[in-house]
Amino acid sequence: MTEILLRRAGIAAALTLACGACAGAPQVPASTPPAPVSTSSAPASTPPAAQQGARPVFANGMAQVVPAFAEASQWIRQNLWVETEFDSDGDGRRDRVHVGVTRPRQTETEGLKVPVVYGSSPYYAGVARTFAFWNVRQELGEPSPPRGAMRGPPHDSTRTRISNQLVGTWVPRGFAVVHSDAPGTGRSQGCVTIGDTPERTAMKSVIDWLNGRAKGYSTPNGTAEVSATSWSTGKVGMIGTSYEGTLPLAAATTGVAGLEVVVPVAANTSYYHYYRSNGLVRSPGGYLGEDVDVLYDFVASGPPATRATCDRTVKGGVFAAGQDRATGDFNEFWASRELLPHVRNIRAAVLLAHGLNDYNVMPSHSVRIYDEMKARGLPVSLYLHQGGHGGDPPAEMVNRWFTHYLYGVDNGVRNDPPVWIVSSTAARPSGRGAMPAPVPFASFPAPGSEPVRLYPTPGGNGIAPLALRPSRGTESITDDAAVSGSANASAARSTHRLLFATAPLTDSLRISGTPRVTLRVAVDGPAANLTVWMVTLPYDSAAIGDASRVGVVTRGWADIQNHASLTRGGVYASTRPGERLVPGRFYDLTFDLEPDDQVIPAGRQLAVMILSSDPEFTLSPRAGARLTVDLAGTSFTVPVVGGGAALTRAGGVRTNP
Repeated sequence: MTEILLRRAGIAAALTLACGACAGAPQVPASTPPAPVSTSSAPASTPPAAQQGARPVFANGMAQVVPAFAEASQWIRQNLWVETEFDSDGDGRRDRVHVGVTRPRQTETEGLKVPVVYGSSPYYAGVARTFAFWNVRQELGEPSPPRGAMRGPPHDSTRTRISNQLVGTWVPRGFAVVHSDAPGTGRSQGCVTIGDTPERTAMKSVIDWLNGRAKGYSTPNGTAEVSATSWSTGKVGMIGTSYEGTLPLAAATTGVAGLEVVVPVAANTSYYHYYRSNGLVRSPGGYLGEDVDVLYDFVASGPPATRATCDRTVKGGVFAAGQDRATGDFNEFWASRELLPHVRNIRAAVLLAHGLNDYNVMPSHSVRIYDEMKARGLPVSLYLHQGGHGGDPPAEMVNRWFTHYLYGVDNGVRNDPPVWIVSSTAARPSGRGAMPAPVPFASFPAPGSEPVRLYPTPGGNGIAPLALRPSRGTESITDDAAVSGSANASAARSTHRLLFATAPLTDSLRISGTPRVTLRVAVDGPAANLTVWMVTLPYDSAAIGDASRVGVVTRGWADIQNHASLTRGGVYASTRPGERLVPGRFYDLTFDLEPDDQVIPAGRQLAVMILSSDPEFTLSPRAGARLTVDLAGTSFTVPVVGGGAALTRAGGVRTNP
């Protein structure tokens, strides 16, 4: 199921850095390629502790394993509840979240104060035992068929150990590790609200507790207080993948003092863009029919009595009224689950990581945050790789970030290049091997990337040329969700798609950035899906990443009914409702495909494919809708490193239609 299986996998396996040492002697994984260490890195140093004894050790700008910290049997473990600033279940009391602490013994016996590596999750306490998705076989604009019931997660009222993630890597290096159950999960109080204020701010309260600004208690409802100020320096770093990467970034957008650094991996920064695209109902890749209420059922592991209240008020109230599977339009429900408007509050340094073949949480989620932080002059770096969902930055890179921002070691991190990209030409790891080493860049898109506008020519039911000037005429397709995008891209001819391609390239061509499409299209009915793929030919359908294929460069989706608010591309956040289409009338719309960085090798063709329903992602209405594309009003803007000159050198694009 959507991110569901991958998010579950993220709990146990996706974080090599977080979990790789949990079962054995903690160490930096030897197979992870090292990130370059700045020549300004400080030599091994040992900051003073309150008393003599074991202390953190640093070499080459990274925290090292200290044998005295690595004695797991001696670690101090605490179990407590931190009071938040909200009452999400409406019981008249502020919710408390369940918190677990693991720290070196020396913080208790030698007066040592340490910073914290913090992880939060709705998954720690377990997830649903059965699943029920929405039936995607429905007409656009019509009510969805009823969804079945899920058998939710069990609740364990005696559970004390929240998670063992992170501890094997960071406690031996002189950090405390803190975990917390998200509201409404495990032994945390309140409701699961999926992305809005309670979920976003719960972690702020935990960080406030670590700094002595919030209260912690030894029991869920008692009055005996627990303090962290005797062992916590107040400096906190967060890391996680998928949902567990969303929460660190969400915490950073609160601007909470003490949160110094976050490493969000494959973070979902917008629930609208996770479940919708440009006004269109769209599933995350590979998990047809998931929506925000399905995710609620998947993670709601809180006490049964509270869960019943939350089912009624949140899932059956707020979600049922707001998620709107009939139109897919953006509204206040979705706006309250966006992180982008809160980026201005970020104080922490942010190292974003994302796979360019992640069609679960798509790479635009991280790229839009990077762009906004960069525009505001905030400290941000971006690590992009060629895999799918998940994929940490190199362990040494994360260590250097945490060492600098949490221990203050001057290791040159602030002077490192802001963007790291694993090239698509790098040898791919076999199995679960290490990712190839990333290459540093000054920006994303890569320096020298320029937009090149290409135009379709007649003959797209076959394979028509791409040109540098507009053509005249119209081309038509008939929608049929039973025909996959891969089948359409592989066919020499198809009435279900239009395909426009360069000639075989005589030299390699690098795409870096976000492609944009402009279409003038008419439909013979009131609504239709619209899908655009950028592919390479001959098409290779071998699986890669998440719900992706080797032959797919990038993809995008839009609802033609939202044409009035699809005029410029960029992040879609218009609350203007879509409108039923007048059959036969042409409409203009512009929207973006997913960002990418990929080298198209010589001998391949770069192509753009237009189709209607995408059975891997969209709703599947009855077959037969006819879409007509006006070639003169249609174009594709491709970000090419070297611009038009590079494309010309690579050959294959016609000047005249």
